[in-house]
Amino acid sequence: MSHRIAILGASGYTGAELVRLIATHPEMEIVALTADRKAGQSMAEVFPFLRHLDLPRLCKIEDVDFSAVDLCFCALPHATTQQVISALPRDLKIVDLSADFRLRDVAEYEKWYGQPHTAPELQKEAVYGLTEFYRDEIRGARLVAGTGCNAATGQFALRPLIAAGVIDLDDILIDLKAGVSGAGRSLKENLLHAELSGGTHSYSAGGKHRHLGEFDQEFSRIAGRPVLVQFTPHLLPMNRGILASIYVKGDAKEVHATLAAAYAEEPFLEVLPFGALPSTRDIAGSNYCHIGVVGDRLPGRVLVVAVLDNLTKGSSGQAIQNANLMLGIEETVGLRLAPLFP
Repeated sequence: MSHRIAILGASGYTGAELVRLIATHPEMEIVALTADRKAGQSMAEVFPFLRHLDLPRLCKIEDVDFSAVDLCFCALPHATTQQVISALPRDLKIVDLSADFRLRDVAEYEKWYGQPHTAPELQKEAVYGLTEFYRDEIRGARLVAGTGCNAATGQFALRPLIAAGVIDLDDILIDLKAGVSGAGRSLKENLLHAELSGGTHSYSAGGKHRHLGEFDQEFSRIAGRPVLVQFTPHLLPMNRGILASIYVKGDAKEVHATLAAAYAEEPFLEVLPFGALPSTRDIAGSNYCHIGVVGDRLPGRVLVVAVLDNLTKGSSGQAIQNANLMLGIEETVGLRLAPLFP
């Protein structure tokens, strides 16, 4: 059985990544692609690397026949998705890749995104889309909110450790490096090649990054009390990938054993042998996350390093993983693509 798929916002990076992955998915068929400013164009014109695919032309959202759609991916900018999803049919399954439904408390959304949430009733039914930890809820959901890519990376490294009580919850530092595609496809002066290449910089430092809202929400929920982490992201002049170096207090061997046991049966999460460190080169273009653990020379200090592709496991691959569950498809279908190397 082929499930009919629409992608809203197909002219962005995550939209293109959805198309790339669904193109080889045996149980999904793309029947509608939207892009406001590029409506009327073909995907080959917008993304020449997809030229070989037979795809519908880009159109406006209002021109989509949603009665002929089984599931819709929303790859739209933050703060616009609430209004769009509110106008969609109530029986339509939706996976949202924006930040609009990630935070359960609408007051927290306003705090981190600087504007009121306009669809609080929809927020009540949204399920947080970190697949490995919310499978049962996702299977029965109508609306799933994909995680932030930085937030997913940090959570894969830390959730089992917080749940098992093997680290100091008041001393967690996340130092994260991210590729430039995480900033989206819109033209920004600071992302021009001459401005970005040849160097790197931190951004949203000092507790200002919006993904901290997800860390606060999820880590505090696991622990049953407030857990506030220190988080500093850095922008690297590479196209794809996230590498999070996470510093915690605990026993390194116990930390490694806890992560290895937690992910032993997970198809997309790989814990490396103790002392081995992962690289973004080894997960590029894939739905895999690699995690390494190293003990420090200072007793009781541990380094956990997690890597994933921000466009795949951090966004579009995760979205398809969730959609598979929502549609009753085996979770890994269409997502076993090997990473790109070199």
